[in-house]
Amino acid sequence: MKLNKSDKFAGIKGPLLTIVMDGVGLNAPGNGNAVEAAYTPTLDMLMKKYPTVTLKAHGTAVGLPSDDDMGNSEVGHNALGSGQVFAQGALLVSNSISSGKMFESETWKAAVKNVLESNGTMHFLGLFSDGNVHSNIEHLRSMIEHAKKDGVGRVRIHILLDGRDVGETTALEYIEPFEDFLKGLRSDSFDICIASGGGRMKITMDRYEADWSMVERGWHTHVLGDARRFASASEAVKTLRGETHAIDQDIDPFVIEKDGSPVGTIEDGDTVIFYNFRGDRSLEISRAFEGGADFDKFDRIRAPKVYYAGMLEYDGDLHIPAHYLVNPPEITNTLGEYLADTGISQLAISETQKYGHVTYFWNGNKSGKFSEELETYIEIPSDIIPFEQRPWMKCAEITDKLIEMLLSGKYKYLRCNYPNGDMVGHTGNYQATVISVEALDLQLARILPVIDKLQGAVIITADHGNADEMYEIDKKTKAPKIGAEGNPKAKTSHTLNPVPCIFYDNFTSDKYTVKTNESYGLSNIAATTVNLLGYEAPDMWDKSIIES
Repeated sequence: MKLNKSDKFAGIKGPLLTIVMDGVGLNAPGNGNAVEAAYTPTLDMLMKKYPTVTLKAHGTAVGLPSDDDMGNSEVGHNALGSGQVFAQGALLVSNSISSGKMFESETWKAAVKNVLESNGTMHFLGLFSDGNVHSNIEHLRSMIEHAKKDGVGRVRIHILLDGRDVGETTALEYIEPFEDFLKGLRSDSFDICIASGGGRMKITMDRYEADWSMVERGWHTHVLGDARRFASASEAVKTLRGETHAIDQDIDPFVIEKDGSPVGTIEDGDTVIFYNFRGDRSLEISRAFEGGADFDKFDRIRAPKVYYAGMLEYDGDLHIPAHYLVNPPEITNTLGEYLADTGISQLAISETQKYGHVTYFWNGNKSGKFSEELETYIEIPSDIIPFEQRPWMKCAEITDKLIEMLLSGKYKYLRCNYPNGDMVGHTGNYQATVISVEALDLQLARILPVIDKLQGAVIITADHGNADEMYEIDKKTKAPKIGAEGNPKAKTSHTLNPVPCIFYDNFTSDKYTVKTNESYGLSNIAATTVNLLGYEAPDMWDKSIIES
């Protein structure tokens, strides 16, 4: 899989760096555009003086079902790192359900057989919304209906409240219709109800081992029934929101009880299906369920013997989980693999919150390196603190290490993710997000002189929008929606806006042309990258943005 040298352009002399400004999209001023409101002299200068194109970062351009689907970091980094568009989680699962393929799979049959033979319970655990980033509630509905058809007699649902990929206080808009749905299915032979829940940033859905205590709290809640008890999920949300004023993603864990006991602890002989399709926040809870006696991340108190399955295989290298309902996209011929096979040294760096994005997702959902000799991965540990309280996050430390690695001269190609715009944007805190973007701009100002010193070049882009639209917009009037307190309603989800792609090169830009009059997506970056390094792009990749 070696790249062929180009006979048109020898490539830049120094290193090539790709900077992913996570969650920084392009949008008109107003409506909570924290990117536009921030003081960003470096970014402003770059977009004024250097060739810039816009990239589509959502919908079909990144393998999602439709252009109404917002992009996300997983599919964005898959596209950036592979140079291709693959059908992604939401579309794969929807197709598998609509075709009936999921329910003919060996995993589904085994999951049903397990509870029928043990007279156990089928548990569904996952993110409870239609955000279509990590999960979709419609997939859950379909599986529940099919479980009933297949003779399952007892089902419990453990809900992780969203407020991040959907409106920040929309939990009841999902819970109340879902309770009606369950009521319509419930019968003497089909016992079904919600058993537990909590905010996605409070329990269960940690990633990259940033905070295993989240998973521990989830284990206590879903498995052991050890959390504050309520008569219903609606009561839990109303009470906890009233007491703490937390948005959905931060609501404390809760357990539903009846007659003084939890309605749905997880026991020996049960089946557990984790119905998220996105991998990063699914791995740790999967490891907790599948971990043997040597599992040491937290004390599970008891580890029931269950049949556990994920919606997809969340890690293709480590094969987690062992059982899954839908085959994930097989992402092949990635940029990292081609560069390694060609002998090009690479560095990937970010802080914990996005470390897996520039490694695991970038490499096509593979956790290992292609070359131990040629590749270096650096993780800067993230703070375990609400992001709005420290909106600069670890951007300065990332830059410190990145500059050190640039000056070492060891790496020809480097990639870096700054999480600020996305992670702080998800909090819904407008002022904190403005600060996060300003902190990012300071890092760009530090990096560019180093690139010039080394006669290198930089591609500055993003994986999707977020900080660019911090208020929910009424589609009819295109004005901000107003919340209960009369203020614009905070938006915590990603956006449908395009992202910038800036070419910073003060030494060889006269040797090639940036084609600014064509339409591009994130998948066009890979071919552009190898062209800038002086190589021809493989035929299966999407076209390059430059021409030499």
